Amino acid sequence: MARERLTESGLPIEPVYGPGALEGWDPAEKLGEPGSYPFTRGVYPSMYTGRPWTMRQYAGFGTAAESNARYRQLIAHGTTGLSVAFDLPTQMGYDSDAPLASGEVGKVGVAIDSVDDMRVLFDGIPLDRVSTSMTINAPAALLLLLYQLVAEEQGAPGAALTGTVQNDVLKEYIARGTYIFPPKPSLRLTADIFQYCRAEMPKWNTISISGYHMAEAGATPAQEIAFTLADGIAYVRTAVAAGMDVDDFAPRLSFFFVSRTTLLEEVAKFRAARRIWARVMRDEFGARNPKSLMLRFHTQTAGVQLTAQQPEVNLVRVTVQGLAAVLGGTQSLHTNSFDEAIALPTDRSARLALRTQQVLAYETDVTATVDPFAGSYAVERMTDDVEDAAVALMTRVEEMGGAVDAIERGFQKSEIERSAYAVAQETESGERVVVGVNRFTTDEEEPYEPLRVDPAIEARQAARLARLRSERDGAAVEDGLAELRETAEGTANVLPPMKTALAARATVGEVCDALRGVWGTYVPADAR
Repeated sequence: MARERLTESGLPIEPVYGPGALEGWDPAEKLGEPGSYPFTRGVYPSMYTGRPWTMRQYAGFGTAAESNARYRQLIAHGTTGLSVAFDLPTQMGYDSDAPLASGEVGKVGVAIDSVDDMRVLFDGIPLDRVSTSMTINAPAALLLLLYQLVAEEQGAPGAALTGTVQNDVLKEYIARGTYIFPPKPSLRLTADIFQYCRAEMPKWNTISISGYHMAEAGATPAQEIAFTLADGIAYVRTAVAAGMDVDDFAPRLSFFFVSRTTLLEEVAKFRAARRIWARVMRDEFGARNPKSLMLRFHTQTAGVQLTAQQPEVNLVRVTVQGLAAVLGGTQSLHTNSFDEAIALPTDRSARLALRTQQVLAYETDVTATVDPFAGSYAVERMTDDVEDAAVALMTRVEEMGGAVDAIERGFQKSEIERSAYAVAQETESGERVVVGVNRFTTDEEEPYEPLRVDPAIEARQAARLARLRSERDGAAVEDGLAELRETAEGTANVLPPMKTALAARATVGEVCDALRGVWGTYVPADAR
């Protein structure tokens, strides 16, 4: 007798689905029309039949000048949106010459220390005509303001800027670890960004609530959407408690999910997530604007599923993952380069990743009709199953007092670690097949020359910082930082004084140190 097949979320997959799978199933309640509540079929009526999703390529390495050259190449090859990767010191709020930054400058993204670096990063790129996503969390406000300052230098007002700042610090406590401040002041900073952008950058997506990093840490699809939507609820509650009307900020919320090779469950996951979020926003928060109910999301293909062995096979994986995201109704997509399990992508592999999206958009028929899986016995049943599993997990989070209290108790982290361990065991035993790793292996791997970051970048960034500190108006910087500290001690929005300090050429590290001095730093419960 064949072994029962389970989804990545541990839910049964039937060998055959028929009408019985949808017995008592109400299409009006479960589906609706595309662009209408509950948005199962997509957030826009026409979806890709009018134009395809935004094709983003996540890039950034070394210095701002090197990353700028990569961005120009991507734009020339047809990228319709940029996605910026920052190095670890920038993500943690340290300057490139800080002792803790040693050995990490420019390694996993671009090093940005000041407005000078941001100016170089976007040199020759018209920021009023390019949509930019920035993967930055704890210091999100700083990088957003640096971007605005550079745009203003170009003559582009904040009202003309479009893009997204990730700004999702709660998932850092759960799965990723690049946090700076404790949860409460971090949530205050998030709400301050919401308020600031409503007035200054109304087209900007103020947060990208992320399940991607949870998935990369081992979360199942059900865990991914459950914990991500629970974080989203915490952000909405924080903003409402700060006095904001839900319909004033909710239309600019966005989400960020992974897309795995298990195509059917991924499609079901995206559809379930839209349905859950629409219901929560309507029933819990009383949102009236239909845009407040829309779960709009960016997708990245699953880096954790890429292998260093037989890396060309990753081309197939990425194609399947990208197709799942498109069939699931994503608003923008990044396709990983096949060599990312080895090193930073080369120019050639980054271009090939973009071409993968272009083939999906222009050579297949998946853009010809909206939600082609609607009514599928298998996908509709799986959508309901993933939704039920996610809602059950969200209920457990609520019973603990919400996302922040559950984080403090280590609930989400322990659940994800348990799932990751199960996958590792299955892979080790061979029960889970990974092509080229535990089956269909070869005796000899073909040589591959990866892209390497020049270690001299760290010294060059330190020299730039020394020059900046000698040239700038030190008194103006100190005045700006003093005003920022005073504001952080009170309840007013910290972004205006932060912008003043950054415009005076205060560094990322100096601004974060000013806030560390007021708010402290976060230490996880298991390290106290």
